[in-house]
Amino acid sequence: MSLTTLDARTALVVIDLQQLVMSIDTQPHSTGEVLARTTHIADAFRARELPVILVRTTGQPHGRTEHNRNQDSHGTPPEGWDTLDAALTADAHHLITKQSWDAFADTGLHTLLRKLGITQLVFTGIATTMGVESTARTAHAHGYHVSLITDAMADRDAAHHDHSLTHVFPHLGETGTTAELLAQLP
Repeated sequence: MSLTTLDARTALVVIDLQQLVMSIDTQPHSTGEVLARTTHIADAFRARELPVILVRTTGQPHGRTEHNRNQDSHGTPPEGWDTLDAALTADAHHLITKQSWDAFADTGLHTLLRKLGITQLVFTGIATTMGVESTARTAHAHGYHVSLITDAMADRDAAHHDHSLTHVFPHLGETGTTAELLAQLP
């Protein structure tokens, strides 16, 4: 379903736009394109005093001990792995660090959103089929109105990205472009 309206209590949730993720090749949009569009959206949300929630990943769930491809041989992620772009972090409202694909899992995100009175979530980020989709699924299950900004997200594989957009997202909420979202903001 196309983007039709935004609730008065809407928050932007930015998934995994950190150095560790920004270094991968993505389709159908480059990481630079996703970052630029997301930054534009975040600026618009901040100008309207709507919450911006930045999510970053450690890449490994609590308690897991096997080697992770994002870590060196000693189990340490590369230096600066968690660094977020300065344009995104300017006046950042909230920062969530997750250990799995889903930003709701063991992070306190749901509690924070309820405390803020949020009823709708707008999603951007990388990867479409992992962090974005997993978090959007849980948001839907918790009863939030879900909006997914399709030109402000990407994946390692364009076919996987397209599958989420075509077969999963229509069941979770509304989809739209950056321009369509910005036109809906009060």
